[in-house]
Amino acid sequence: MGTPIIDLSLYNKVPKFIAVEGPIGVGKTTLSTQLADSFGYEVILEEPSQNPFLDDFYKNPQQAALGTQLFFLFQRVKHIQDFKQEDIFSSSKVSDFLLDKDMLFAKVTLSERELELYMQIYNYLSLDLPTPDLVVYLQANTETLFKRIINRGIEMEKNISFEYLESLNECYKDFFLSFERSPVMIVNTESIDLANNISDFQLLVERLLQYFNNPEGRKIYFNPSPSLL
Repeated sequence: MGTPIIDLSLYNKVPKFIAVEGPIGVGKTTLSTQLADSFGYEVILEEPSQNPFLDDFYKNPQQAALGTQLFFLFQRVKHIQDFKQEDIFSSSKVSDFLLDKDMLFAKVTLSERELELYMQIYNYLSLDLPTPDLVVYLQANTETLFKRIINRGIEMEKNISFEYLESLNECYKDFFLSFERSPVMIVNTESIDLANNISDFQLLVERLLQYFNNPEGRKIYFNPSPSLL
């Protein structure tokens, strides 16, 4: 799919740092790449495949959870250092992750004692997280996410259980219900195909830029009717 180039000069304000978030299988990387290509922004992508514990975690979550989370925590520290060295305001960026979310995964996957250790390390690092101008939170039903994960056929993801995905999906909902550090555009992806339908993508971009120029509170819901697509 060839994504259109958006004429940002038509808008008074544009977000310089956009973070795209959501549970596994919802389409974060696809949308982040589309936005970066269309806006002419740099794209920064999460790299879960670099985590040597992740495959074992999907097979046996209890045994590999702590190693998995600590690896992601230190990977996250590196991302923060890179952001600070580059000065996030010197260029415009889209990322397919929100740095705040690592704690969300930790609370889902770790035992009480492991979470206590994780929090001690987290607090010792005293992370100063960069603040996105806008977060795009992609939502989908757990059934839909599970089907997408199966269909894309990534080997290590074949061991993801529906129960784990359900608990993660619910934690994302709770997390963004109280998230206030950045404006959030909550997108229901059930009726849209951002990967293959240019009209869907253009509709989302139009709403995103309208919202950023005329904010209607800290959160907005984008839930297009199938009849409009």
